[in-house]
Amino acid sequence: MFNSPILVFDIETVPDVASGRAVLELDGIDDQDVVRAMSHRRRQKTGGSDFLALHYHRIVAIAVVLKEDDGFRVWSLGDTDSTEKELLDRFFSGLERYDPTLVSWNGSGFDLPVIHYRALYNSVVSKRYWETGDTDREFKWNNYANRFHWRHIDLMDVLSGFQARATAPLDEISQLLGLPGKMGVSGSDVWRYYNAGNIDVIRNYCETDVLNTYLIYLRFQHIRGRLTNDSYTLEINRVRSSLAQDGRPHLKKFLS
Repeated sequence: MFNSPILVFDIETVPDVASGRAVLELDGIDDQDVVRAMSHRRRQKTGGSDFLALHYHRIVAIAVVLKEDDGFRVWSLGDTDSTEKELLDRFFSGLERYDPTLVSWNGSGFDLPVIHYRALYNSVVSKRYWETGDTDREFKWNNYANRFHWRHIDLMDVLSGFQARATAPLDEISQLLGLPGKMGVSGSDVWRYYNAGNIDVIRNYCETDVLNTYLIYLRFQHIRGRLTNDSYTLEINRVRSSLAQDGRPHLKKFLS
């Protein structure tokens, strides 16, 4: 059914206050005012949107689903006090270990570019991720870096036919398929939860996003003919069983 392990991933970010403070020369200004200044500068550049440029996003959570053989599990990398560098080290170590097919929703447009910039910022090394065929010929025509290769499947990108005007939010597609979607938390809430010290809430929210994405991926594999009706049902039931056994409240809520 699957030619390689599947690693579905999602990141959550907050403004990179330290870099914003340095660039805008705001020494002595508190974090909230620095973020306001960063947002104001961004609105000036874009003509309206205050969504920060991707290199000014700092990663505070990375959640993954790992599917290999008969196994399935979902978790957040590191722990609540892991540094951004530690999270990135764990993410790339997983790629080195499992050599997986990466799956995301808007990973090409957001998650991976942010990961690239933050790996650059933190000097995080990954030979496998950046391989394009120089040392492994199999990666020449199928690598993580190329948008149109299948080693990374950005479901939003693929399902929209690579047309920006045809893209759809994860939450809406999830609900379209009868999945839970966002369950009361969204990306716009992350900065508020982060400031309140509620990292667990952010990590739990990130985990439900990768679950939605994985279940959409299974449906995608089904419509591609890569999963039969029986195998598709088997994988859905595997998720149900795993979440029931896990027992964490946010996963029980997702399952219900």
